[in-house]
Amino acid sequence: MTEPARPIRVLLADDETMIRHGVRLILRHADGIEVVAEARDGRQAVEMAAAHRPDVVLLDIRMPVHDGLAAIAPLLALDPAPRVVMLTTFGDDDNVVRALREGAAGFLLKDEGPQELISAVRAAAAGDAVLSPGVTGAVISRMLTAGGPQGAGGMPGDERIARLTGREREVLAMLGEGLSNQDIAARLGIGIGTVKTHVGAILDKTGSSSRVQAALLAHRTGLAS
Repeated sequence: MTEPARPIRVLLADDETMIRHGVRLILRHADGIEVVAEARDGRQAVEMAAAHRPDVVLLDIRMPVHDGLAAIAPLLALDPAPRVVMLTTFGDDDNVVRALREGAAGFLLKDEGPQELISAVRAAAAGDAVLSPGVTGAVISRMLTAGGPQGAGGMPGDERIARLTGREREVLAMLGEGLSNQDIAARLGIGIGTVKTHVGAILDKTGSSSRVQAALLAHRTGLAS
């Protein structure tokens, strides 16, 4: 008999009790997801993550003592490191940009619906970027305006794109649209495992450290608008 898959372990960090209560209730009724701990600030989030080893941390940006931004680096220094998804409000684009540059896997608006929250947790656990549609455009625009690392060896974007196969360019363009591995697989009619292989090759060939950096490259080079 096949053993059931281990549930996705989630740590929730938010200083507002009502927010934590609402998110916990939503995730409690989702198949394959378990909230293993809750924290009121960034410092407590790091301590609890070290103790409970969650797969995903839902991390509020604005918290007392240590805010979410201060907690990203120590969370990602854990072994194994959890996937960090920032909880934010509309109009907090500057802090979202900082969080992505620190290595967060993405961001989710606090007023998203229950299904969006559940999908975000599953996507993050699967290695996908989590980009809330409500603010993705503004965040990408700010990151493009601010500029950033050119990638491996400072190689220009066009040269990095030239390293990719035709199919890898297609996948990169879809990363620029914020599509998940599942969405890309459905659009191209290929398996999710194949998509993961393409994404890994894209990150390696372009010197991108994350799907978000790859998405920025897609916009900088005109593969995504």
